[in-house]
Amino acid sequence: MGARSSKSKGSSYVNAYAYHDLNQSNLQDDSTDERKQTKEEGFSPKRNVSGFSSKEADEFYDGIPRIPATLSEKSRSRSFRVSARKAGSLGIEKAVDVLDTLGSSVKSLNSGSPFVTGHTTKGNELCILSFEVANTIMKGSSLMNSLSERNIKHLKEVVFASEGVQKLVSKDDDELLRIVAADKRAELKIFIGEVVRFGNRCKDPQWHNLDVYFEKQDRGLTRPKQLKADPEVTMGQLLNLVQHTADLYRELCILDKLEQDEQEKNQGVLNSTPIPKGRELFLIQTLKGQKKQVKLLKKKSLWSRSMEDVMEKLVDTVISLNRQIKNAFESASSSGCPNMQHKLGPAGLALHYANIVLQIDSIVSRSSPMTSVARSTLYQSLPPDIESSFWSRLASFRVDKELDVPSIKAEMEKTLCWFSPVAINTAKAHHGFGWVGEWADTGSGGGRKPNGLNDKNRIETFNHADKGPVEAYIVELLLWLNHLTNKLKIDAEDIGEAGSNPNSPKFANLRSSRITPAKSTVPNEEDGELGHRDDHIVNHIEGSGETTVDIPVVDFDSGHVIEKAAGIDSVEIEPVVC
Repeated sequence: MGARSSKSKGSSYVNAYAYHDLNQSNLQDDSTDERKQTKEEGFSPKRNVSGFSSKEADEFYDGIPRIPATLSEKSRSRSFRVSARKAGSLGIEKAVDVLDTLGSSVKSLNSGSPFVTGHTTKGNELCILSFEVANTIMKGSSLMNSLSERNIKHLKEVVFASEGVQKLVSKDDDELLRIVAADKRAELKIFIGEVVRFGNRCKDPQWHNLDVYFEKQDRGLTRPKQLKADPEVTMGQLLNLVQHTADLYRELCILDKLEQDEQEKNQGVLNSTPIPKGRELFLIQTLKGQKKQVKLLKKKSLWSRSMEDVMEKLVDTVISLNRQIKNAFESASSSGCPNMQHKLGPAGLALHYANIVLQIDSIVSRSSPMTSVARSTLYQSLPPDIESSFWSRLASFRVDKELDVPSIKAEMEKTLCWFSPVAINTAKAHHGFGWVGEWADTGSGGGRKPNGLNDKNRIETFNHADKGPVEAYIVELLLWLNHLTNKLKIDAEDIGEAGSNPNSPKFANLRSSRITPAKSTVPNEEDGELGHRDDHIVNHIEGSGETTVDIPVVDFDSGHVIEKAAGIDSVEIEPVVC
């Protein structure tokens, strides 16, 4: 029994140790599985928030979700790396775009400027738009020249005192100053509009909606912008680019012509037209050299610049021009707007009246009689007011003494001396400064002088002239022109009679006894055809043998009067100058 008990006791010890070993093995296996599971999930294998192990928590789960209380340093770093890698793979490009946008929108606080410098957006070159930008820069340069101290002094001392301004616009210097100030503000408004339009084309959003910024600057609602450099220096830099752009325009025209020649040469080869070998080689070399020249000028000019490169200079120019206008016309700014009633410009008659004056000037400057076509062109262009006034005064027009042809022209030139230049300025101002080709062919600024004294103000045109005085002077010139035509007709008749009968007493006493009636032949008012009325006015001064037809027209590109004859090349007639 003792042996049995000892045996059973030994077996129980063996079973106990075996159970203990098995239990330890199971625990190790469980902890190993637990570590594997928690390692994959990133949690600690020891405890959860309830204080139980994960196995115990599963056995006593009460339905409440459990989350880990802490993360190990290793798991946290691994989780952060995984998250960063995922974020980088999913949104790195979008994040860069957002940062670029934010960076481009940050304002520079140290320079006192609301615009960021040194940030250039690639791939936004001006290319063909460079010619339009160059044209805008030239407008700003012209306005800046007109606001210089020298030009303002010339305006007040010379222009205001000129005969044309005194007789047609006003004799009050304060009113004249208000008119010029309003014109300069209107020119600045046009310039600002173009700068704003260019800014809205920029990819960089800081240049968008500049009209709001300029409005606040003008009203003093924001801190005054500090200019980067002297306005004249800034404009000089822009004009340097404009000069290269003008050169590029000319070279592109030459390149286009060479490419056309090359195309014609290729067509000639297809048509089996023989081409001299020397000419073909010359065309190839010339075309190659021209392409190199164009490529070089594109790099030097506005063509290769981005819009952002020139925007800050244009903004500084706008701010500078606004300050110059306020300083130059400070007294006129608070006096109100000028009265534009009865002015030719708002009525749309300035250019039409200038055309009439230039036609009269062309007829007077010629030595030959006025032809039928020229006469019809002139009288058909008369507005109703001038035409009715002319017919009403024609019957009562008298000259105190007999005048020969040179004397009559001298009387007319007393008025045309100052009247015709105003008409010429009107034609030039109407044509404007619309495209780069108009000044590129003559160099930077269209042949304008650096001092800008040849830039005429609108006050020197018919734009601000009173309608009444201008019409009165035109009617006066028409009456003298009719008298001149009659005198030329009488002289032509006398010369014809003297040629047929030199011994006639009328020829002997031609200059001493011939008295020309001052009253012209009055045309028939009831005649409905204007050409027939013209024949009454001049009494058919042209003979049937007339073969040349001169048609005076106005060349608005140059502001001069051009005579065009049928079958004859045009000849330019210089205006009468005092």
